[in-house]
Order: sequence, then C-alpha cells, then structure tokens
Amino acid sequence: MGAMLAACGSTEEGSNSSETANGSGKTEEKEINLAYVEWDTEIASTHVVGKVLEDLGYDVTLTPLDNAIMWEAVSTGEADAMVAGWLPHTHASQYEKYKDKLVHLGENLSGAKIGLVVPSYMKDVNSIEDLKDQADMEITGIEPGAGIMAATEKALTEYENLADYELLSSSSGAMTTALGQAIQNEEEIIVTGWSPHWKFASYDLKYLEDPKGVYGGEETINTFVRQGLEEDMPEAYKVIDAFNWTSEDLEAIMLEINQGTDPDNAAEKWVEDNAEKVAEWTKGIE
Repeated sequence: MGAMLAACGSTEEGSNSSETANGSGKTEEKEINLAYVEWDTEIASTHVVGKVLEDLGYDVTLTPLDNAIMWEAVSTGEADAMVAGWLPHTHASQYEKYKDKLVHLGENLSGAKIGLVVPSYMKDVNSIEDLKDQADMEITGIEPGAGIMAATEKALTEYENLADYELLSSSSGAMTTALGQAIQNEEEIIVTGWSPHWKFASYDLKYLEDPKGVYGGEETINTFVRQGLEEDMPEAYKVIDAFNWTSEDLEAIMLEINQGTDPDNAAEKWVEDNAEKVAEWTKGIE
C-alpha cells in the first residue's frame, strides 16, 4: 500500500519548510497527505481542503485511492486524513472494519443520498418495483467495491423484478458519460446515483423510490483522520475538523470541474470566492 500511495500521490507546492512553530511553541510538521476516492464529490472536496491547507503553508499531497485502500491508508497512518466517508450506509462495512483505528471528526456535509436514478422522461418508472425490461435490463454502475455497488447487488436479490437485471461495473466517469449519451438520444438508462452530484444540475433526473429500503435514508459525508494527527499537526487538525459546507457549495465546484476546469484551479477559485466561509475553517490560525 505504501508503494501505491507513493505512486498515486500528487504533491501540491506549499511551504518550503517541512516544520514550523505553532502557537504552543511546539514544532508542527507541515507535510500532510489527504486520501480520497476518485468520485466527483471527493475530488472536489479534497482539492478544496488541500488548497486551504496549502494557503496556510502546508506541503499538501492529494492521493487518489480505491475506496477500501483509502480507509486502510488513514487507519494505518499512510495517509493523514480524508473527507470522504459516506455514512451510515454507503461505507458501513469499511467504517465497521477500521473505526477503532481512526479518529472520526463528524460530518462535513448532510443531506446526501444514494439510489437508482433514471431520466425524468422515463415517466412510467417511479419506483424500483416498476422496473421490468427497461434499459435492456442493465444497470450502469461505477467502480467494483463501492458501497452503492454492494447496495445494488443486494437490490438485485431483494427485488424479484430485478432478478434478471445485470449490474455493469465501470467508473463514475464512464457512468456519467453513458448517462449523458443516453439522455442526448432520449434512450432508457438506469444508473447508480448519488447526490450531491453535478449530474442533477445538468440533467432532469429522478431517484426511483426504494420501498424495501435497500439504499437506506439520508446519508452524511464524514471526515476521518489518523490517530495522533491532533498532536502532530494541531493547526491542520483544526482546519480539517472545522471543514463543513453545503450541497450547493459542493455542486458548484463539481460542475466547474466537469465543464473542464482543472480541479486545482477550480478549488483555488472556490476558495477565493468563498473567503468568508474559509475564514470560519481557519479561525484563530495565523
């Protein structure tokens, strides 16, 4: 895993010094590694947090990892933090496995949701139970191992009408590409969906009702750090702990990235445009 972190990490320039004296007179490390899974939500949020820390003089590394490896990396200290934990359903198994080796700082965004999503022009389909032979009996998914994929595999067994449906593994990018192409041709498509996500701002979509509750209710996105981070980097810990925003904040930067803006540049612009909010996260830090 250490080799993978080294290979995947992309260092962003911060302070020339790796250490600095904090307010308590102690020396604080200034190199920090943020892990994230390559979902649109987590690309956006992690780059924003990374930019804020970089502006405070930290040498920030952003490391994209597979979902399970992301959790493991923070639990072992290979990475310092992540702002990408979906609870209580999507990442339930990873949370249960690693929670005793992590520090949970609570939610950074509320009102998240997962489920099966279709274009609104599929008017005869409003519930998972309405699915019969739509979209060639295929559900377009994302990366294998993602929580929403596990929930959808469960849905295939829980809903009798889905018994002959096939769940197609791909990636979040491939899924949204397929969704856009289907909508352009007004074709039927069923995708594994979650919000916040820019696709809801770009397309007229709807979640299918889930009467069996396979996908659970409202989700929150949570922040986790490695044990010992507060002692090693108290100011960085304070910023990461304070990080909290809304679905509207997240979707704004996600849409900009989707429209072609480099994530680093999109994060820089968002931080500049939301100085008041950023000041709340960095309050009391020189």
